[in-house]
Amino acid sequence: MRHSNGIRRAALATTAVTAVAAAVTGILPGTAMAASTTTSTPPPACPASALQVSARQAVHRPVGTGTGAAVVQFTNVSRRTCVLKGHPTVAGAGNGSPAHNTPLKVTRTGRAATVTVRPHGKAWVKLTFVQVHGEADGYCVSGKDPVTYPTMVIGLPHSGKHQVALNDGVWAECDNKVTVTPVSAVKPS
Repeated sequence: MRHSNGIRRAALATTAVTAVAAAVTGILPGTAMAASTTTSTPPPACPASALQVSARQAVHRPVGTGTGAAVVQFTNVSRRTCVLKGHPTVAGAGNGSPAHNTPLKVTRTGRAATVTVRPHGKAWVKLTFVQVHGEADGYCVSGKDPVTYPTMVIGLPHSGKHQVALNDGVWAECDNKVTVTPVSAVKPS
């Protein structure tokens, strides 16, 4: 009987441990446990307040004397990871607020993917304009007059509109057209 009492105590101890484990994990005895029963929530879209935006002329741009192409950088200045996705909207801004602007006709290139931006992380888009030619005031091949803007308003889906100046000049373009890349984790040139 001694031997069976030891087995009985071991069985009771195992049952007690199983019951405690079931209570802690929420798994009922006799049910299978999946490899992972939790799903993580993806980070939210970056709010406009989380982004610091800057722009510079692109290294690779069309031949001409205007801006040609620019790289816009979005830096996450918040303490939380967030995501950016999509193609930007672009509008030329004269003097005043982002609400007073001239929308440019946008042609999208590339496929949009979600870009996760950690605190202090960066993401980019590239804007390529119809180039201004010539010196001084320049000219447009189309015959229209070139336009210059001190700032552009760059909008991102679910992440607000951002008024930004070039760090090395003014925005100069023809025909109020721009070709844009989607947000990318890779810095374009």
